[in-house]
Amino acid sequence: MDALVQELDTKLRQWQPDIAQQVRQCLAEIIELADQDALDICSRVVEQEVLDLIDEPETW
Repeated sequence: MDALVQELDTKLRQWQPDIAQQVRQCLAEIIELADQDALDICSRVVEQEVLDLIDEPETW
């Protein structure tokens, strides 16, 4: 988990501000759903979307 957090921190500083904000919003929604025990409904889809965003090549 520490490696994931470190990679996310690095990526958030590298991405364009609007992309970084979108990722922050998605992560906030994931945390909120997890806190409500509602994450199991869509967790795999959301998780894959976040992983896809992290893995996307830099385009700027």
